[in-house]
Amino acid sequence: MPALTLTIDEEIARVTLARPDVRNAFNAELIGELRATFDRLCDDPHVRVVVLAGEGKSFCGGADIHWMRGALDLSYDENLADAERMSDMFRAIDRCRKPVVGRIHGAALGGGAGLAAVCDIVVASDDAVFGFTEVKLGIIPAVISPFVLAKIGASYARALFLTGERFLASRAKEIGLVHEVVPADGLDGAVQRVVKEVLTAGPLAVSAAKQLIVDVRAASYDASRELTARAIAAQRITPEGQEGLYAFVERRKASFSL
Repeated sequence: MPALTLTIDEEIARVTLARPDVRNAFNAELIGELRATFDRLCDDPHVRVVVLAGEGKSFCGGADIHWMRGALDLSYDENLADAERMSDMFRAIDRCRKPVVGRIHGAALGGGAGLAAVCDIVVASDDAVFGFTEVKLGIIPAVISPFVLAKIGASYARALFLTGERFLASRAKEIGLVHEVVPADGLDGAVQRVVKEVLTAGPLAVSAAKQLIVDVRAASYDASRELTARAIAAQRITPEGQEGLYAFVERRKASFSL
């Protein structure tokens, strides 16, 4: 059986982790399918937004115990290749040109919390539990660290990486890992509201804005002047940019706004 499901309807792709019997924990199959799916969605002209969710009682409980048991017999080089495949999976989601909305419920632990970090917008139920719990197992949150540090900063990473403590959605929102916390029965409605908001924006502009964040963070202050000026100048003369600006001055709805 596939480790995830993918549906695409009205320009909305829904990627759902489909291993509910093990809290959607990571194994080699799920890692491979996630990377392949997001590589595909990144270039799909029929998709404008992606919702990432999990079946069953939890979003993602981290690593599958059977998969981890197999890692006990791996050599250093085999462990290295294993970790690189997981890193590539997180990077495929992080670099997806489409906005990724995380629908988080139940547990989001270890790599599951890492998935929240690579989502652009995260909506969580108020009973969700998060944690960078790797140190509890005598290992470290290495592969997810670049994405988590970019999301919550070094200060909170120090506190949460070193203790491995679990924390509620309310704290996840305080530190920037989550953007909105809602009652469990309102989770789907809140996610749909975010999706609808994304669909009112120009799809090329959304992709360009997402890339702009990456580029500006990597640029020096002086370099950012030219980078940002070029970015807005290029976007203004695109058909989408022209349509959006004309719609604004003509006080009408842009053609790309659903």
